[in-house]
Amino acid sequence: MSVDNTALRTALWRALHLEVDAAPHVFEDRVGLELAAPDEGWRQQPDMDPVATQGFRASMVARARFVEELVLERGATQYVILGAGLDSFAQRCPGKTTVFEIDQPGTQAWKRERLSALGYPLPTLVPVDFESGQSWATELKAAGFDPTRPAVFASTGVSMYLSKATTAETLRAIADLAKGTTLAMTFLLPQDLLDTTDRPGLRASQDGAKAAGTPFVSFYRPEEMLTMARDAGFTDVRHVSGTALAEQYFAGRADGLRPSTGEDFLVATV
Repeated sequence: MSVDNTALRTALWRALHLEVDAAPHVFEDRVGLELAAPDEGWRQQPDMDPVATQGFRASMVARARFVEELVLERGATQYVILGAGLDSFAQRCPGKTTVFEIDQPGTQAWKRERLSALGYPLPTLVPVDFESGQSWATELKAAGFDPTRPAVFASTGVSMYLSKATTAETLRAIADLAKGTTLAMTFLLPQDLLDTTDRPGLRASQDGAKAAGTPFVSFYRPEEMLTMARDAGFTDVRHVSGTALAEQYFAGRADGLRPSTGEDFLVATV
């Protein structure tokens, strides 16, 4: 029973934002660090270097804030997180929203144990072994999700690991749900659409993912992603660029903190 390395790194980057970046903080998540419980020297790890990882760290907190603002704005009573990792919305924002977290069984078993040990409330955990062909939609409904009521779905940092056919299938499954259901999904841009200064970072991320056995397999131009969402059955689709999030959340900062380019959002509503 172990946690996914990508999920762990994301939680630690969110924690690092509070430790090394100046206020005002874009996103505040202290629960993730408690869950991760890293060794004392975690800040000295190469992938936690405050300067080298600044753009990635800013991207993590920007996308987290964007999604959670969307959940609260829509007044969602059902919030489904695909590839939830160490997300802590259910612990930080307990209330009327039922949170369903979908992830690999090993990561979820580890997370269940950590949440219980820390005394935090549990979301509805939906373990799905994607490699076995198990249907997340079937398991979600079995866990108590009501397909007749609108929901917000979030999928961040996932689509690059999936084939385009799998992502299209996910889009169709969500578009088949109740009117008003909204999906916020990140996708990686091809290298030629990145700022020149961010291209080495993308290559380094690709190399690291490949070495870890989880290579990036899918990149999308915004118009391709919008077309996929329309073809799946969504009636309202829009592209939110990483640059737009940078302007929304980081404008005027004296420390120069700003997300790297390369990851954008699809926001699609049934």
